[in-house]
Amino acid sequence: MSNFGVASDDDNFDVYEDLRLHVTADKFFLEPQTSHTEVLIIDRVSREISLRAHKDQIPPDASSKLICGIIGVITLLSGPYLVLITKKSKVGEINGQSIWRVEETEILSYSRTFLHLTEEQIQHNKVYLSMVRSALHTPHFYFSTTYDLTHTLQRLHNTSPDFLRMPLLERADQRFVWNNCLMRDLISQPELHRYWLPVVHGFIAIKTSIINRKTFTWCLISRRSMLRAGTRYFVRGVDSEGHVANFIETEQIVECDGCMTSFVQTRGSIPLFWSQMPNLKRKPSPQVINNQNHIDGFSKHFDNQIFNYGKQVLINLTRKVLKDIWKNVFQNWFEFPEVLT
Repeated sequence: MSNFGVASDDDNFDVYEDLRLHVTADKFFLEPQTSHTEVLIIDRVSREISLRAHKDQIPPDASSKLICGIIGVITLLSGPYLVLITKKSKVGEINGQSIWRVEETEILSYSRTFLHLTEEQIQHNKVYLSMVRSALHTPHFYFSTTYDLTHTLQRLHNTSPDFLRMPLLERADQRFVWNNCLMRDLISQPELHRYWLPVVHGFIAIKTSIINRKTFTWCLISRRSMLRAGTRYFVRGVDSEGHVANFIETEQIVECDGCMTSFVQTRGSIPLFWSQMPNLKRKPSPQVINNQNHIDGFSKHFDNQIFNYGKQVLINLTRKVLKDIWKNVFQNWFEFPEVLT
């Protein structure tokens, strides 16, 4: 694959790299550090979000701090909360574009008091807030303000120039945008596209290597789907739309002498309706859900796979002791049980 620009040629479509947050009693002001012509204003009372000319918008008594980006807005019992990235670390570069890992976040309440809540609601709100913080403290969230981390190089290579000129979040593969729901208030206003920051979850490593005195950059990106995500054992199998549990798209990129190659593979739970709830056994046996249409779920899953990736080569990763269980399922529902042998 030859080298090509995956970032927009027009800087007006890149997400702002860094922002300065100014806070007053009734407003949040988000000021781009690379542009002093505009400021994003969030009214903490009316919840209105607007883009204004920068001149004289920020009160001199506002407290301020640098932030790295906006994750979005989440609403709990007390009202909306603004979720921000406050610290980042550089993983490396792909095609000259910086890739960042989220290191620290902050959650700011629109509401200044909890007087509108009962004591029980206040306690529940604290629990929900701690759950949000726990999710944000999960490691391995990544973002880039100029590179589309949600698409493989293969897919980007086969898109039109018009597609590459679209804002990052608008053109993103929504399966891998973990803050898509939190961005709804901003997405509804197209003029705010330079504040739309897609965040992915998974793993990214970028290393420089030398083989036979040849220097190249090696990159590994694992994108975790936000559709049917969950912890091991508690979420298994396929859903009615063909989405499998814990689906991951892994891409290996090699960049050398101005050329780039991309190799992609995916993995996910066996695309049938089944569960494996934890018990006292170290590895509980899977339980097939017999009152579901396995053929329908299986077919939808591979229709999606072929649409997104083309022809499929399948590898069975289940332990030998479980293969008989799955072989029986395929014999009962399908005409090709040898797929699991």
